[in-house]
Amino acid sequence: MNINHLGIYKCLVGLVVLVTVISCKTSTNNGELIGARLERLKTNKAPYGMVLVPGGTFIMGQSDEDITHSQTSQTRQVTIAPFYIDDTEISNAEYRQFVYWVRDSILITDYLGDQSYFIQSQNSTSNTRYIDWDKVRRQSPWKTKDASVRQRLEAMYYQGEDRVFGKYELDPRLITYYYEWYDLETAIKFKNDKTKKRSDFIHREKVAVYPDTTVWMSDFYFAANEPLVKGYFSHPSFEEYPVVGVTWKQAQAFNAWRTQLYNNYAAKTRRQPRFDYQLPTEAEWEYAARGGRVGTQYPWGGPTARNAKGCLMANFKPGRGNYAEDGYAYTAPVYSYFPNDYGLYNMAGNVAEWTQSAYDESAYNYVHDMNPTYKYTAKDSDPETLKRKVIRGGSWKDVGFFLQNGTRQYEYQDTAKSYIGFRSVTRLGGTTF
Repeated sequence: MNINHLGIYKCLVGLVVLVTVISCKTSTNNGELIGARLERLKTNKAPYGMVLVPGGTFIMGQSDEDITHSQTSQTRQVTIAPFYIDDTEISNAEYRQFVYWVRDSILITDYLGDQSYFIQSQNSTSNTRYIDWDKVRRQSPWKTKDASVRQRLEAMYYQGEDRVFGKYELDPRLITYYYEWYDLETAIKFKNDKTKKRSDFIHREKVAVYPDTTVWMSDFYFAANEPLVKGYFSHPSFEEYPVVGVTWKQAQAFNAWRTQLYNNYAAKTRRQPRFDYQLPTEAEWEYAARGGRVGTQYPWGGPTARNAKGCLMANFKPGRGNYAEDGYAYTAPVYSYFPNDYGLYNMAGNVAEWTQSAYDESAYNYVHDMNPTYKYTAKDSDPETLKRKVIRGGSWKDVGFFLQNGTRQYEYQDTAKSYIGFRSVTRLGGTTF
């Protein structure tokens, strides 16, 4: 069967399955139900840069031999609801928008002293002011030639002996993002406790958002990685490369900002509301990585990391360490290699990816089989074991085993690495299986 016939066959099978599922719902006219779903899918377009992963059931866990004998990903059947996911890892250019937004907000609010950059809330009962971002785009304070303004801007740069040859360099320690989130899971556990207030379940976070660029040397100390420390995040050549050096908390902060940005846009343009952006659970991540294929080790399907022509299918550490054999010595641009059947790039290799799920060796034995995940909000005072978060996909420095769909790893939520990035998920009402 050639590939065209195979594609037609898959479509026909999908249509038969859809009709079969709908025919079980005898309380509704089948034609009306099909028409309603099609209309909803037409209007329910994927957010920019994301693809729709249809819900379904799959066998989660190790697809091949458990080489490390870790026994942490026993196979089990689970069901996943539909969701949208970024088609690539978040790039330096995308994350830099977040950094610049936070940087400019702090500049205008705390240092500039120019009230013309604010606009008053249209709500007559509120005294809240907002930054006029249209004016910021037209008249960026960073481009001013006013000497008094330039003097105020200098406060955001390294001062005195911290400067090298008097060069003006932004102090990344000042670029912090403040956000709040409601811990629904804990609130439900204590819903009958009369001594608790709603504020007990509101977490207020202040996160330094600038990536830790020193990871290129701290992860690989005896390596000549100084150019990456100095230029990987800031140089234009690396704009389309995945951002690294971000902690799990920084990824959470990015998603909080992304949600806030969309909510403001939706309110202004009367767009359909959207669920919050967040990291995928490890079950969602694995389901998306498999691309609808059954029982396969890698996102591209086959049992090996090479295609029929012998070309490597991902960016990792092949063989005994021939890093450049796959085309890239370190990371690769986010749109490199072929996507899987859902249109997702680099679900194996390039950089490993943070997930929402906390890591527990035995989690597969007790999580639910509908949208399974294990979550734990670790405090700073908690032991390190409770700060472990699941990472998936393997990276440019990993051997092939760690690229498999079912392989689990973890990293601590407050650490940053040169081989860990992330991508986000969200949802819209009305998606179907």
